[in-house]
Amino acid sequence: MQPPIPRGGGAGRQFVQQPQQPSPLAIRTKKYQLDKETYTRMALTQVWKKDWWQAAIPLVVLALPAIFSFSWWWIAAAVLVTVLYVLLRSAQVTGITQLEQGKVLFERLSYEFDPRYIALRANDKDQPRGMTWDMIETVKRTKDAYVLYLKQPDASEQVSGWRLWLAKLMWVPVFIHLPLRIFPASKDLTMFENLLRRKNLLPANAPSAAEAPKAA
Repeated sequence: MQPPIPRGGGAGRQFVQQPQQPSPLAIRTKKYQLDKETYTRMALTQVWKKDWWQAAIPLVVLALPAIFSFSWWWIAAAVLVTVLYVLLRSAQVTGITQLEQGKVLFERLSYEFDPRYIALRANDKDQPRGMTWDMIETVKRTKDAYVLYLKQPDASEQVSGWRLWLAKLMWVPVFIHLPLRIFPASKDLTMFENLLRRKNLLPANAPSAAEAPKAA
């Protein structure tokens, strides 16, 4: 079996179809569908936790003249531009749920994890969409799920200069959300965690989620 070949581009281009048969050694999950509200909440939290400073820039820059010549107009302008930027950035994140190329993020899928690849399957008859492990940047554990965040694709072949800088600045998080309950048995979850450790995506001393009760 050949692993999936990664492609660059937006959210939808992170996943590509490959003519593969299910691996007998792969870790498989139950089917799961990420709803758009959950994605929006998680993506917005990730964006503003990381990029809060972007909203602070217009607030500070436009309010700075008020230090030397105070006027409520400077304060009002600073607040207005900051609010507009926050709304624009948030709308960019929520807009992913409406784009055709982001549709795959919200389909009902089962996941297949092999040391060579990650595959997403709508059913056993369809060709899976997949990716290689080097496309995963970080893995985070919440109280009831694992979240696999994808790396930002390299857009240097499509754009350059300030457009490339803007594309990196306005990157919208793409992730795979894996509730603990979609693993058929605790041994499957343990195997998955061991695989994450071998990929250096989970600390070797991280406690196993399989030891805790799964969320309903």
